[in-house]
Amino acid sequence: MTEKWEYATVPLIDHVTKQILDQWGDDGWELVQVVTGPTGGLVAYLKRPKVG
Repeated sequence: MTEKWEYATVPLIDHVTKQILDQWGDDGWELVQVVTGPTGGLVAYLKRPKVG
């Protein structure tokens, strides 16, 4: 059986990046990539296994 994933994109704020990622990690999300968003800020792409 193939595992299914759900994804999230999260804007990162410079002075609280670690706290943002730690919170999402505590909720079961894994960081996939960080890229520059369309407005110039950083955006994190996260994934976790889909339940059900």
